[in-house]
Amino acid sequence: MAIKQHTYFISDLHLDESRPGVLLFFHRFLDAIEASANALYILGDFFEAWIGDDATAPWQNEIAERLERLGRSGCDIFLMHGNRDFLLGDDFAKRCGGTLLPDPYVTDIYGRKVVLLHGDSLCTDDVRYQKFRSLTRDQAWQRTVLARPVEDRLKLAAQLRTMSQADNSTKAQDIMDVNAAAVAGCFDRNDCDVMIHGHTHRPALHATPGDGATPRLRYVLGDWHEHMHYIRANEDGIRLLRLSPDHLAKSAGDL
Repeated sequence: MAIKQHTYFISDLHLDESRPGVLLFFHRFLDAIEASANALYILGDFFEAWIGDDATAPWQNEIAERLERLGRSGCDIFLMHGNRDFLLGDDFAKRCGGTLLPDPYVTDIYGRKVVLLHGDSLCTDDVRYQKFRSLTRDQAWQRTVLARPVEDRLKLAAQLRTMSQADNSTKAQDIMDVNAAAVAGCFDRNDCDVMIHGHTHRPALHATPGDGATPRLRYVLGDWHEHMHYIRANEDGIRLLRLSPDHLAKSAGDL
């Protein structure tokens, strides 16, 4: 068996039954990394919407089964909440053979201390969204929602999606990006010089001065709407990569 040598990070797939191409893309991605992945981190908005672990659809069950199979191959699987799937719970994570992580989460990646988060907590200029985020992360609120019938939760998810789209259409683009002071504060609180997050759909590598000689590196994952954005980390470093669906379909090799 080949030595597993890569750690992968993805975010903002927004998987949904209405986008079968992205679902197929994700399954092909797992096929491509299975031989070499020692860990896979899914940093939020894995699903377009999530109404509770007790209301999974067949296509979501297939994803859990495929991730569990990846786990049995020797790959550790980690999931994190996003702003669309904040009701995803430990039960589903366990069905995936994975672990649900807090946001933020600090870990060691090939000798570097890295802070992982979805990224929405950094968008502090968007005051209305931060109030919404505080509400949806409140455990009492979540228990109340999860106690409602599935039909009610489906309606609520649709309403929240419509409200979010309407709200975002009226906001300035810079309001929906991260706040520099919030980023610096996250680095400081977690005593890290590397950060990985998604949420903004603006894939990039940002380098800023730190307290010492080593610059602070912030890797921003992109969404999976037209391309597949992912990060591959190994002993040689951390790389932010992009792949097209056509490329993945033609490539049977390692990513």
